[in-house]
Amino acid sequence: MSEDLFTKEETRKELTRRSFLKLMGGLGLASLAGVTLGGLVAPAGGLVAPAVGYASTLASADVVPIAPDNPSIVYYQEFCLRGSCDACVRVCNEVQTVLGFWDKKVAQEIVCVNCGQCALVCPGKHGLPAIRERDETAVVFDALASPDYHVVVQTAPATRVALGEEFGLAPGTWVAGQQVAALRRLGFDAVLDTNFTADLTIMEEATEFLKRVVKGTYPLPMFTSCSPGWVKFMEYFYPALIPNVSTCMSPQQMFGALAKTYYAKARGLNPEKILSVSIMPCTAKKFEAQRPEMNAASRYWNNSLVSRDVDVVLTTRELARMIKARNIDFANLPVEGYDSLMGEDTGAAIIFGATGGVMEAALRTAYFFVTGVQPPQDLLNFTPVRGLVGIKEASVQINGVTVNVAVAHELKNARTVCDMVLAGNPNGWHFIEFMSCSGGCIGGGGQPRTAVPPTDPIRQARIDALYVKDAAEIQRASYENSEVLALYQNFLGEPYSALAKQLLHTTYVNRGPVVRYDVVPGHRKTNNHPG
Repeated sequence: MSEDLFTKEETRKELTRRSFLKLMGGLGLASLAGVTLGGLVAPAGGLVAPAVGYASTLASADVVPIAPDNPSIVYYQEFCLRGSCDACVRVCNEVQTVLGFWDKKVAQEIVCVNCGQCALVCPGKHGLPAIRERDETAVVFDALASPDYHVVVQTAPATRVALGEEFGLAPGTWVAGQQVAALRRLGFDAVLDTNFTADLTIMEEATEFLKRVVKGTYPLPMFTSCSPGWVKFMEYFYPALIPNVSTCMSPQQMFGALAKTYYAKARGLNPEKILSVSIMPCTAKKFEAQRPEMNAASRYWNNSLVSRDVDVVLTTRELARMIKARNIDFANLPVEGYDSLMGEDTGAAIIFGATGGVMEAALRTAYFFVTGVQPPQDLLNFTPVRGLVGIKEASVQINGVTVNVAVAHELKNARTVCDMVLAGNPNGWHFIEFMSCSGGCIGGGGQPRTAVPPTDPIRQARIDALYVKDAAEIQRASYENSEVLALYQNFLGEPYSALAKQLLHTTYVNRGPVVRYDVVPGHRKTNNHPG
């Protein structure tokens, strides 16, 4: 597919400066130097979330409630320091603002966004945490041993800068090639890259954003949808903002849908016999894979025997256990590359693993879609959205139009931003990235417990490794991924086509009634947390 697919006049004619200005202009420039919010003065570079205290119902809470059927995390009481430790309670309440923001007496279920941050901070006993990811390694070992399945695996960008920590390597050590080699030695039939669908996500998301701007059919600001913990948080506590959320599936789920459609066709495989595994930094990905909406391949084939798009999600820690169980000498493995068809990436995909990375990647491609020229150097090194400040703001000039963006990581900061949007979006944001975990995916609940609790130096080392790799790439924008362009040429047609929307886009659920949480613009109310 030639590059002019996205620059030819008939594709870009609706994205004129006049139409872009009409919908985007006049909303003001977001400050890059700090603002005042709730009486707190932010440091240069971002907002400060209001302090979150314990709700009254937490007076007797010394462990977060975890349902026995939680698909992401499991509680082992015998390893809990109950009565002398409240680390899980504090991170859930003070950092993620979930516990204490719903009332056990009236809620219809135990409210959990599956982020797994409690598992990262739990000290446990005898070196074993009381809260852990739900282990699914046995399922994968069984599948690998079965001749009946073609087992494909995808690996997220954040895993390749953290997996080495499980084998004594320094935080941020780049181990993508060794990870691929280890997966082949474990017996996977194809080792493919989530970065491929990270680039695909940007193609779809940038197109969706520009269509929202031009057609005005969906509200702005548009929110990213890659973080399943954030998405579930929004569904529980801010269902009025569902129309603002991008309909794009996460890269994990786009990959799963394509593995059993595009990949199956290209390789001549029966989609009923494909078992799709993902290696993720995130415990919430286990929940996401089990959402009933994530069954696009089965709907495509109209075949109930085609299993869900992603069959099994393993965290970084689970993969490390599998490697150790097979006595693979990880540190001395050769560097190997991903398999073709769904294995190519760009620098834009690599930085998905860091807070601000999805925003930066999307802006690079949006700039190209609108102007038809390569993004300038400042968009290839967009420092205003980088770093560990909880809420960051920036402005970008695209074809003479100011686009205001924001980035939030940790759900207390997402809450602050959502409240501001409901209050009328005073900062005039057009596009907002949300990540559930501190630092983004590199701080996911399934990452190595190199320090308990996790520390910013470890998070920053992982982030720095992603940006170093991005800067070294020849291709740094998603529209440059030749395998993604081939996917459109040979299968999907074009971004946001009917088939793309069928396979790569999704819907969301209003979970507000579960927690008796009523949200209308300018008002927030819960049974136990007045607001």
